Amino acid sequence: FCPVDSTDHVFMFNVTPCFIINESVWKASLTWIPRNDITFLKVIFNVWYDGVKALHWKDVLCCGADDEYSICGALKGETVATSFDIKGARTKFPKGNYTIILQGFSDDSDNNMVICLNFTMIVKQDTF
Repeated sequence: FCPVDSTDHVFMFNVTPCFIINESVWKASLTWIPRNDITFLKVIFNVWYDGVKALHWKDVLCCGADDEYSICGALKGETVATSFDIKGARTKFPKGNYTIILQGFSDDSDNNMVICLNFTMIVKQDTF
């Protein structure tokens, strides 16, 4: 976890198949107990490889009106458990270790962080 505060987050994310590149649809599941109400949620996803940013993605997932994700509207302390498909183009990562930082903010200013995860993804073989 990133240094948001000293308390661990309750967060679990699984992807099946485990990043097999040739699969067209991945099944994902997420379990999270937010420590704030989730009315607005912007996520920033950064992937680093050998000190260089390999991927940067950010998006507003929840804005408080007509939100499509089940996490939107979750209340502080409520367990969010959801599953969804990941479709579309895939980034092909060469063999190696990647540092991934996922940040979530409760406003568009990037000041009110509600979650920050810092983890390592290990790609054990090249995609070609």
